[in-house]
Amino acid sequence: MATRSIESPDETRAFKAHGHLDVVTLGDFTLGKAIFEPGWKWSEDVKPIAGTESCMARHTGICMSGQMTVRSDDGNETSIGAGDVFVLEPGHDAWTVGDEACVMYDTGVAAYAKPS
Repeated sequence: MATRSIESPDETRAFKAHGHLDVVTLGDFTLGKAIFEPGWKWSEDVKPIAGTESCMARHTGICMSGQMTVRSDDGNETSIGAGDVFVLEPGHDAWTVGDEACVMYDTGVAAYAKPS
């Protein structure tokens, strides 16, 4: 058995601007708590770190507060808000909506927002 509080993360990854990701890893399980501040956009805040044209991570998790819009590379769009459980396949851009931070718990963050 293993436990660790997300409030004492193993690592914090800063975005270029507008937030950060707290990461806890227990064995082969990784969980992130992402704080996407108002104005955050993947193509501006994480793309320079990732070095890919769109987000290539597969995300699974739950939105705790705020709202985000996600647009896949094929043009499909969805909105995620508080209480929504999500699966996002690789190949997308995303941005916060409104003036409230979007807080998400995500299991698809082992390599997210890490320089390649």
